[in-house]
Amino acid sequence: MSKSSRAPSEVGPAAGSVRLSGEKLVVALVALAAALGLFAVWFQWGQTRRCLALLGPEAARRIQTARRVELWPLTTEGGRIVATERLDVSAAPGLVHLRRGLVEDDNYRWNGQTTSGRLGPLPAAAWDVAIAFADDDSAPATILAFDLAENGAMTQVGRPGRVMLGRIGPGLRRWLAAAVPGFSPEKSAF
Repeated sequence: MSKSSRAPSEVGPAAGSVRLSGEKLVVALVALAAALGLFAVWFQWGQTRRCLALLGPEAARRIQTARRVELWPLTTEGGRIVATERLDVSAAPGLVHLRRGLVEDDNYRWNGQTTSGRLGPLPAAAWDVAIAFADDDSAPATILAFDLAENGAMTQVGRPGRVMLGRIGPGLRRWLAAAVPGFSPEKSAF
């Protein structure tokens, strides 16, 4: 039998091995993608596990995705904390970065802090500002209150515990100064 009279099924092992190598490549790429996806989930969990314990998963999701974000300057009246106004900062420059930073563990000082609130409550006058994250008017907002002092703190209103501001403190004060007319980081007031 001559070369030209061979049937297509008799082409030889080289053509079949190319197809087999392509299948192996596709399987290897899918396995690599799955492994990288699992690594990304694990890495993300590692960066946010303490914040998730303090805030809860639903609050952390709302902080990152809420359509309406308001800034509430706080004061005390008769021993109660009250918001003096509600400023819509949903479109403020840098809000995307602030949202992400609020749920990353490395931005806070966790030493001595757990969700049980071992640090004890701060006096009402210590809280300077709150940021409210709301999906819509029918669902409750997630409200974070901040003490903007040098060694300030953050808490979620309605949940126990607080955490000391770490490197997010200076960034939060800069964001407030840029996003809110009249805010003074030196005074931590409006």
